[in-house]
Amino acid sequence: MSLLSPRLQLKVSQKQILTPGLVQMVTILQLNRLELKEMVTQEIVQNPVLEESLNEPGEEITPEELLPLLEAEHLHDPADKQLLEAAVLSDANSVDDGLNGSAINGNLFPDAEESAAAQVVAENDSLAVNDPLAEPPAATDPFDEIDFGSFFDDYLDPGYKSPASESVEKPSFETFLSSPVTLGDHLRSQLSVSIITDEARDAAESIIGNLDEDGYLSASLEEIASIGEHTPEQVEQGLRAVQSLDPAGVGARNLRECLLLQIESVNGRGGVAWQIVSNCLRLMETRQYKEIAKVLARPIEHIEVAVRMIQHLNPRPGLRYSGAGARAVEPDVFFTKDGDDYIIQMNDEDVPQLRLNAQYRKMLDRENGATKEVRDYVRERYTSAIQLMKNIEQRKQTILKVCQAIVRRQTEFLSHGLDYLKPMMIKEVAEEVGVHPSTVSRAVASKYVHTPQGVFELRYFFSEAVQGPLGGGTPLLLLKRKVKKMIEEEDRSKPLTDEQITTMLQGEGINVTRRTVAKYREDMKIPSTHQRRVRN
Repeated sequence: MSLLSPRLQLKVSQKQILTPGLVQMVTILQLNRLELKEMVTQEIVQNPVLEESLNEPGEEITPEELLPLLEAEHLHDPADKQLLEAAVLSDANSVDDGLNGSAINGNLFPDAEESAAAQVVAENDSLAVNDPLAEPPAATDPFDEIDFGSFFDDYLDPGYKSPASESVEKPSFETFLSSPVTLGDHLRSQLSVSIITDEARDAAESIIGNLDEDGYLSASLEEIASIGEHTPEQVEQGLRAVQSLDPAGVGARNLRECLLLQIESVNGRGGVAWQIVSNCLRLMETRQYKEIAKVLARPIEHIEVAVRMIQHLNPRPGLRYSGAGARAVEPDVFFTKDGDDYIIQMNDEDVPQLRLNAQYRKMLDRENGATKEVRDYVRERYTSAIQLMKNIEQRKQTILKVCQAIVRRQTEFLSHGLDYLKPMMIKEVAEEVGVHPSTVSRAVASKYVHTPQGVFELRYFFSEAVQGPLGGGTPLLLLKRKVKKMIEEEDRSKPLTDEQITTMLQGEGINVTRRTVAKYREDMKIPSTHQRRVRN
């Protein structure tokens, strides 16, 4: 039987401890320009010692000047005492010599100075009034006492304005901003003017609430009827009402129904396109047009015209109202060509430039009467502000170094275009810059660069290398472009197989396998050989 007893054990272990400053540096590094601007604005609001530098004259202090004051609380060196005495002396010199009596035990009290000054001014005013030798005030002219401003306002104003009407609060600017119209809003606005029963309208509302972003009905009619307490007939009426709305094809339960609704909206019910979608959709996917002509007993010319019409239909009708829309991109870096060289310039426009407010420096001195809590708070704010400014500068220098490595490796791409892109790995750039690969990954995350060839994401320049001709490396992006170009130039009656594409690439010296080609083709959403074949 074992007994429990306290024991001492010596254990060696490694732990990675992230300080708050290091966490902030990592966070700032992966922010793009817009996110950095928002973060800096929030820090200015939260930290009183931080302010935006607007190139206006004002009292400013550098981190180097502030560092001795931040360490004064922890060091007990005579030099620190002399520094404090010099700061107190400079503050005392700014005070009027006649008010030195308000300094008690080395502490200055601004409130006492203001009260003493006010008392002196009041005494001087009373002496001036009681002094018999003082000159009497000059007699005022009655003509000067007339208020001509109010006279013209009262009698010559073209109209009367009540005080209430002049102080009416104006509507917020946000009320004038437009919001995107969603698919549900677009359908409900049409449903509100549709002539249907109230029960069917409620069922249609339930159906609209169960549409996905593509406009398809994601729930069954039985589920909608049970959850919304509708009868099956009411749900059927509501479904027909929704499917009659714009855009055509919305409310469908599958692709075939979606295409049929769109054909019906242009009065194509019963035509060749209708029959193909109804009975031969699988044959159309595999481009077996001759088989479709046999099944429908139609000439091949009619089938080709109908197929072209079907290809112009929208299989995702609701995406126009549900999509995220275009995303505005602002470059974080500019690559500008100057002669034979490229100049790298950070886009710091609209990003607030920070500086330290020196007015709070006095609160770090004990001689100014500040309590320990006040000194600790100001010291903490100054330390946080300096850390933020250092991290922002560190972010800028890291991005510049990474961009310099990109320019050195991709000069031909910047000069001639995409066909000259070279393979480049994050690990290689990290070794060249002298940082960890994760640092490079964060430095290029969600950041864009403006180049002579257009605007690209910084990650765009990093691509794996595939064994190319003469032992050189071919970027994965260019390999995919080669595969796509071969497929675009193929004979549609005899499309290239993955094995044939692999043989052609190996003939150019690019060492790839058939499985790799198939993977790249699927990544680019290119159909298989059987699906691409057009049968004459």
